[in-house]
Amino acid sequence: MPRFHNPAEICKPISRYSHGALVEGPARWLHISGQVGAKPDGSLEQGFEAQAHRSWANLIAVLKAAGMDVGDIVKTNVFLTRASDVPASRKHREAALKGTAPASTLLIVSALAHPDLLIEVEAIAAKAG
Repeated sequence: MPRFHNPAEICKPISRYSHGALVEGPARWLHISGQVGAKPDGSLEQGFEAQAHRSWANLIAVLKAAGMDVGDIVKTNVFLTRASDVPASRKHREAALKGTAPASTLLIVSALAHPDLLIEVEAIAAKAG
């Protein structure tokens, strides 16, 4: 449902994302809170790779619970605590989004809500109502 835009008048995206995402007409909107590498029992995955995988898996679980999938994502925000994790973060993002390219922002922050968290992922999705 979203239409993605990458105007020729501006720089192409530096990885797989779109500069803009347009949703027209009536739609159901889902705003997904930041998902972290927490297992169902509340314990945290250890290490960046495991946390990144779990963060995206948790986000996809929220999408599915709302009757949506990754093709309905309009915008993602990824927060990392270490710039050195950007390449691994992109790898996990690509695997989770399966070729879709929603609008996206990646931020390096000094800390997240718990000192052991290395990544947090949030999204906005829209689907025809």
